[in-house]
Amino acid sequence: MDQTATIDFLSSGKAFATDDPVEVVQTHGALVFLCGDTALKLKRAVTYDYMDMGTPDLRHGLLLRELELNRPFAPEIYRDVLPVTQGRDGLMLDGEGPVVDWVLRMWRFPAENELERIAERGAFDESLADATGAAIAAYHAQAPVIDRAGSPLIADILAELGRVFAEFPGAAGTGRLAEWQADADAALAVLRPLLDTRGQEGHVRRAHGDLHLRNLVLIDGRPVPFDALEFDETLGTCDVLYDIAFLVMDLCHRGLGRQACRVLDAWLREARGSEDRGLAALPLFLSVRAAIRAMVLLQTDAARNIPGASADEVDAYLDLACAALETRPPVLIAVGGFSGSGKSVLARSIAPHLGALPGAVLLNSDRERKAGAAQTARLDPADYGAEQRAAVYRAMLDRAQVILSAGQSVILDATFTDPRLRAAAEEVAEQAGVPFQGLWLEVPEPVLAARVRARKGDVSDADTDVLAVQLRAGHGPLDWDRIDGDGAPDTITDRALALPLIGQRPPR
Repeated sequence: MDQTATIDFLSSGKAFATDDPVEVVQTHGALVFLCGDTALKLKRAVTYDYMDMGTPDLRHGLLLRELELNRPFAPEIYRDVLPVTQGRDGLMLDGEGPVVDWVLRMWRFPAENELERIAERGAFDESLADATGAAIAAYHAQAPVIDRAGSPLIADILAELGRVFAEFPGAAGTGRLAEWQADADAALAVLRPLLDTRGQEGHVRRAHGDLHLRNLVLIDGRPVPFDALEFDETLGTCDVLYDIAFLVMDLCHRGLGRQACRVLDAWLREARGSEDRGLAALPLFLSVRAAIRAMVLLQTDAARNIPGASADEVDAYLDLACAALETRPPVLIAVGGFSGSGKSVLARSIAPHLGALPGAVLLNSDRERKAGAAQTARLDPADYGAEQRAAVYRAMLDRAQVILSAGQSVILDATFTDPRLRAAAEEVAEQAGVPFQGLWLEVPEPVLAARVRARKGDVSDADTDVLAVQLRAGHGPLDWDRIDGDGAPDTITDRALALPLIGQRPPR
């Protein structure tokens, strides 16, 4: 079908009842027309092996499905589906004449609020990463459960990757392809029982399917997923860990390893431990996501008749795909110290250096205590009683045991002023059969007090009165490695990285 007249109409501004210029954004499957506060999305009249949009009825169905999938989670963006109709004086939007085509009408948002743009200008900080992980956890909690075994879904993707890569024999950038395919097949063979069990337990859902930085946007300061995959229910149905693995991989590819760790930490925390055991599948999921990006680049270059144009990036994605499958034995690190000693800053800094991609999972006692609630909300003092405190540590150590058994490294971030709790942390490592290192940050009392007083919007509720109680009680006999915590954060991080167990790998 020739859509020239429809494209001309939507490009002219008549559909927006204005003479203002219309901006047009083109993708391989759609055109989006932007004017004022409105966006109109037109599906292209094209047919691919994975997507048929060859008739107005098919395009209408896909637009309706896109609206159905996205409006519950992004009502600030998605409005309705309208017909483009033929009137006596030409095409009209939502007229009474014969229907020529269909468009999805949306509220327009500032392009600079897209998380990809935010990352490109260096503003995707750890606070935003934490909020993004929590937002995706909320998205997944509402996603419909699909009763389906997990391993066939990944096996089908690997098979499709094999077929497509075979169409590009010897393509520039694919030097590690055979190595990756062998490692991915071997990983799937080991993980089949886990993936199928996760399907039985409700972790396979009708998820987003295309969850990367470009499909997340800040609305009123809140990260919002949009543009969920609508054209293939099979591709849109996946393990929720595989769904978020796309974003984690995207951040790793961009050199944002710390942010990748924070997104994953927040997502896991909001899941309240229900996803921890599944982390054994994360290396394969990250690897497959990276390989898919390499495949898409090859296909895109071929479609544009510029083969090899993306060879360097194809190579980088396949390097990442191989790196994700490397065997990196887990370790357990505990960072202790009085309030204000900089435990969390140090823990976040060293996490990308440890274990499998994207790095160690960070378990923070304050965040674990507030899981499921606003992280900056102040809790009642009763929530910090001895019994409640012991329960938080026990839950944190239990989670560490599970995550370590899944092959992922862990950093415990808590005061650990009680020698019994330090011993309990070491016992977790011993039971898991992994190396352990305890770090104690030493900071002068006046510096501790100044840091605590300077906190704003922090997850910790500790004030100078709490600090005074800690200092009077002390820390008892201490055999952890003492680190001078006074100074610039980078200097303190370097001191920790000088220790063999922590500084064994460069950051990713």
